[in-house]
Amino acid sequence: MQVTRYADARPYEAPEHYDMRCLRLQGKEATETDRIWIGLSHLLPGGRTSLKDAAVEKIYIVVGGEVTVETPTESVTLGFLDSCRLAPGEARALVNRTNAPASILLAMPT
Repeated sequence: MQVTRYADARPYEAPEHYDMRCLRLQGKEATETDRIWIGLSHLLPGGRTSLKDAAVEKIYIVVGGEVTVETPTESVTLGFLDSCRLAPGEARALVNRTNAPASILLAMPT
């Protein structure tokens, strides 16, 4: 068993993430995982990512506040414990349009 305590989770830098702080909870350099890694991102009010795609699927789960997920064809605002899946190659942007911080979990293949 490999445990990551929130207090010990290490930050990581993600390109084109603005007014966000990202923590690695599982996988990559945090723990030995075979297929996925899990990150937690805190978005300040106005925090966002660029509209960008990835070669692998992504799953997002909002664990605090509200986060708007935008694709080239749609936009949806997710609240507490709402989730969405983005297909490989599907471009997305995350935006916190509120005046309160928001937090979102990310799960994606290694």
